[in-house]
Amino acid sequence: MSVARVSEGRRSSSHAVWIAILLVLVGIEGTLVLADRGLVGSVRWRAIAYQNGAFWVGLLFGWAPNYPSQPVAMFVTHAFLHSNLGHLLGNVAALVWLGRTLGERCGPGRFAVLYAIVVIGGGVGFAFLARQTAPMVGASGAVMGLVAVWIVWDAREALEIGVRRGIVAGEIALRTALILAANVASFVALDGVLAWETHLGGFLAGLVAALAIPATR
Repeated sequence: MSVARVSEGRRSSSHAVWIAILLVLVGIEGTLVLADRGLVGSVRWRAIAYQNGAFWVGLLFGWAPNYPSQPVAMFVTHAFLHSNLGHLLGNVAALVWLGRTLGERCGPGRFAVLYAIVVIGGGVGFAFLARQTAPMVGASGAVMGLVAVWIVWDAREALEIGVRRGIVAGEIALRTALILAANVASFVALDGVLAWETHLGGFLAGLVAALAIPATR
């Protein structure tokens, strides 16, 4: 088998991972949107999904779970639910670009591991920092985590090809500042209805994961 065929096969399998994630996200939110409008199932489906899959901080402080594993499962399930179609589309757009960019660098297995780490990291950040009773949903923490991976891997590759450390440090600072500015703008635009704790947790988890898990190319 030629090198080109191997490379293309790896690229296709990498695409399959993030595409599968997107299909699950779109499938869940699409179904809930249809249910909200009374086109399928019950209008109670979204409430039921949140009750069982959203991140509820209270479950870590004595609230009775709906099922035994809920306080642990919510560290993952929160990232597969969204508040509305607009919320979903924003995360999907980011995941399309990040999935293509990172997936081709690390292969399907490592991408799946990275995604799991940043999803859980977002949940951990919310668990430690949030003090609200409202539920948290969305893949934004995972998106922030993958952005952190992108920043670290680009910096590492730049250093490996001989780019000066000062230039690399400046690029890291610029990208981080832009991410921070975007989060602050979103926080203001949404009147504070933004789970910044999840974004921070995902971002920090992504930094650690990127340092521990190198790109394979």
